[in-house]
Amino acid sequence: MASRSSANFFDLASGDILDIPQTPRALPRMMTVPGIISDGCRSNDGDSDSMSSACHERKIIVANMLPLHAQRDTTAEKWCFSLDEDSLLLQLKDGFSPETEVIYVGSLKVDVEPSEQEEVTQRLLEEFKCVPTFVPCEIQEMFYHGFCKQQLWPLFHYMLPMCPDHADRFDRQLWQAYVSANKIFADKVMEVVNPEDDYIWVQDYHLMVLPTFLRKRYHRVKLGFFLHSPFPSSEIYRTLPVRDEILKGLLNCDLIGFHTFDYARHFLSCCSRMLGLDYESKRGHIGLDYFGRTVYIKILPVGIHMGRLESVLNLSSTFAKAKEVQEQFKGKKVILGVDDMDIFKGISLKLLAFEHLLQQQEDLQGKLVLVQIVNPARSSGKDVQEAKRETYSTAERINQIYGTSNYEPVILIDRPVARYEKTAYYAVAECCIVNAVRDGMNLVPYKYIVCRQGSPGMDEAMGIKADSPRTSMLVVSEFIGCSPSLSGAIRVNPWDIEAVAEALNVAITMSNSEKELRHEKHYRYVSSHDVAYWARSFMQDLERACQDHYSKRCWGIGLGLGFRVIALSPSFRKLSLDHIVSSYRRTQRRAIFLDYDGTVVPQSSMVKAPSAEVISLLNALSNEPKNTVYIVSGRGRTSLCEWLAPCERLGIAAEHGYFIRDCKTSEWDHLDSDLEWKEIAEPVMQLYTEATDGSFIESKESALVWHHYDADPDFGSCQAKELLDHLESVLANEPAVVKRGQHIVEVKPQGVTKGLVAAKVLSMMVESGKPPDFVMCIGDDRSDEDMFESILSTISSPSVTAAPDIFACTVGQKPSKAKYYLDDTADVLKLLGGLANASNPKPIDTAQFQLAFGSVI
Repeated sequence: MASRSSANFFDLASGDILDIPQTPRALPRMMTVPGIISDGCRSNDGDSDSMSSACHERKIIVANMLPLHAQRDTTAEKWCFSLDEDSLLLQLKDGFSPETEVIYVGSLKVDVEPSEQEEVTQRLLEEFKCVPTFVPCEIQEMFYHGFCKQQLWPLFHYMLPMCPDHADRFDRQLWQAYVSANKIFADKVMEVVNPEDDYIWVQDYHLMVLPTFLRKRYHRVKLGFFLHSPFPSSEIYRTLPVRDEILKGLLNCDLIGFHTFDYARHFLSCCSRMLGLDYESKRGHIGLDYFGRTVYIKILPVGIHMGRLESVLNLSSTFAKAKEVQEQFKGKKVILGVDDMDIFKGISLKLLAFEHLLQQQEDLQGKLVLVQIVNPARSSGKDVQEAKRETYSTAERINQIYGTSNYEPVILIDRPVARYEKTAYYAVAECCIVNAVRDGMNLVPYKYIVCRQGSPGMDEAMGIKADSPRTSMLVVSEFIGCSPSLSGAIRVNPWDIEAVAEALNVAITMSNSEKELRHEKHYRYVSSHDVAYWARSFMQDLERACQDHYSKRCWGIGLGLGFRVIALSPSFRKLSLDHIVSSYRRTQRRAIFLDYDGTVVPQSSMVKAPSAEVISLLNALSNEPKNTVYIVSGRGRTSLCEWLAPCERLGIAAEHGYFIRDCKTSEWDHLDSDLEWKEIAEPVMQLYTEATDGSFIESKESALVWHHYDADPDFGSCQAKELLDHLESVLANEPAVVKRGQHIVEVKPQGVTKGLVAAKVLSMMVESGKPPDFVMCIGDDRSDEDMFESILSTISSPSVTAAPDIFACTVGQKPSKAKYYLDDTADVLKLLGGLANASNPKPIDTAQFQLAFGSVI
């Protein structure tokens, strides 16, 4: 039964479910080049093949909120708008060239009456390059405060709705509001985008199905997405009822960005375990093959805006406040915390750790102060109120036990704090602690490091010599996004109160020379990896990811939020049974090469021996006098001989062609090669086998193969990469090559490839005066690519006077040197059944043959 959430999303986002008033009229097209209006640059068809040479490149940034401040002037009865200089969306422009035009699409933080929306739209577009979405209030409430904040946000922070009091259960009406809001955002983007030229960059979890709407409208849209929150492990994410729709929405992007490898790894694991998608590293870039499109993964934490922070650092008000704070805590060491008031920031855990520190280190009592700045909560609810009550009660208890008339160990600043005031506290604090139990990024440590670097004006205000070394100390939770980039910080498990207390003690008692080294390392990283670097790097990768958009044929498939685009090379198409059978019937000298595992026997099958049906097919083809048929496999000759014993006239190339024979009665021919390297490689493989549950070693006569198909997918893949590097290192001077295939790592003699088998057989046919007029080669693995390449080069040689019909076919839609593809092993067997029937219209085992291939015959 079809999932309700997969219903047509145009219905989901229409008035059939939620009443969405239409925008008074479409936005005017942007004039991008003098005399040329962008309407002429747009293609209205989904494929949009026509390229625009006149429209110049623009960046369209799509986010939940626009980077604007809005205020209603009640006297003049009009709206006043100004740019939010602290907004990340505004700051990322520094990563683009000055000539780049940046358009923002998002919501305002205020409600604008429908009668004023058209005027406000025109003003914002002309003055700020902003396009407001005006999501209706009812939908906005369910979209943002409902689905985003009560369902997605807790789940992405590992909070499951185990009971109604713990979190909100999934509500399909909220999900429909989420889809409807995303559709409104998509409509606004479509009003201003030049799809052939513009790059669209979508921000954060509020808009994760937006890419599906855009990809459906423009198949070749240049689309990136960055997630600013954590992405949970597959065990958590899989509990979401609309998990597939959201994953498929993100996969409609060209590039998906994450702050850390952990977040990216969790996303990739979800794609693997829920959608069956594999990923691989391509020249340092992680890529997912998704129906012929490569969806790239970007891992880079966002940075801070150095100029903005340094300008606040050099304000006279900051100098005065820093001097005041320094005087206030004279003779004491200050530990600083700056956090939003919510359940994931770990403020109460931080206070408990501080209490434990004062309890264990009595000499610090009266000398150590924790200043906790509490930013206003971003959402409301009983969980926030509970966190606030616990924070206040814990702070009050600590102050009662350890405080005196002139000493307050914990100072809670729970009010709006100006930037200059926070900057002053950053500059004075000897240590900064970020103790969140889960957080997407958290830039507090970066800001602290820059402020501790100081400036001439700040040095003078605080009485610091200009040439004195700079120090800073960080205690950070291992569960926040910035933790991996701060290698000099003391990383802690926020739940381990004693460990956090010990980390604080180490931080404040560490030698100055050690603090200087750590600070220098951190400042070098933070200053070079700022927000401009992050934006520039992401956009460069997005441009790279979109390079081959127009080199492939694209068409859309799937209904609702399951929509996706299939992209294939213009010459790469599914092999038609009628087409190949027609060629087969009219030709007289046929060469057929078949891989074994994953081609005639399913890769997932526990039984590796061929079925009776496969034996019947191979016999029907190899017994045809006009055919030369070979099974070309990486398996050993003993297994292949046993399994294929009934096939008297079938040629076998075992161990990638190291052993080869023409038929059952002929002798095995083999290459002469030094195999002493096996004594070096086998102990290394044994180490990885013992360490990787589900793996094993297959020892062949000429090769060694490490299999990890039954191991955990992520761990097995990781171990395979390590083993590959290890073997390449120890065998660098040996006559052997190390290859990685599908769930295997293989070591074999140099010069042994499946391509040599195909070249040898075809050359023999040419030399015997019977050049082939039909060549078919089917395989599913990387090793089979050698056959595809070899066939094309051999047939194009001058010795072949008449070009044969060539059918190089890979199993599965993936990049390949083959011209054709078949979806799976079942398709391969249907194809072979069609050819076998053409060879022998009345097979000997008719009943069995019809049972397996009745649909083909």
